[in-house]
Amino acid sequence: MNRDVKTWIEDNGIKFLQEIGIKKSYKIVDFGCGEGHYTIPLAKVVGNKGKVYGIDKDKVVLSKLKEISEKMNLKNVELVNSDTKIPLKESSVDVVLCYDVIHYEKRTKREEIYKEIYRILKPEGFFSLYPKHHKDDYPLKELSFLSLKDIIEEVEKTGFQLKEKLTKRCLHDVYYNECIILNFIPLIRR
Repeated sequence: MNRDVKTWIEDNGIKFLQEIGIKKSYKIVDFGCGEGHYTIPLAKVVGNKGKVYGIDKDKVVLSKLKEISEKMNLKNVELVNSDTKIPLKESSVDVVLCYDVIHYEKRTKREEIYKEIYRILKPEGFFSLYPKHHKDDYPLKELSFLSLKDIIEEVEKTGFQLKEKLTKRCLHDVYYNECIILNFIPLIRR
């Protein structure tokens, strides 16, 4: 584990998550959790009465994250191998993080993901999105045809409203980066 990742998992990631609104006892989904750079500090923030569902379509990274979680004795982490469908009940989680994931997907798949997140999110919960690789970001990558405004509009079309846009220092892959975090709240269900 490199120094930035270690510092993030042990300290900076915990502070970051608390600053964006994560609290003790929350039930959280880390969608596209990868190796767990957010899953692990999430588990520390929510504590033993909370729960973190790390969801990823890559069985290999989930296996590595399982090993790390067991070594760190994190009993509040449950790993789920899934691509788009989230096997949780409607209105069952407080927060869904989707960090550095959406650029891998086409528009229709992104919309499917947003709708699934909306389905499982509690009415008072929030959806936290880190849309890395957009037109306003460096380096320009897969989402370079979408600006932040485009991404916000796309998410809002699926039943969300932008609550806040935060500029924070966060971990991207294995290094620190300035990132734009978009926190959305679900519109009232009818």
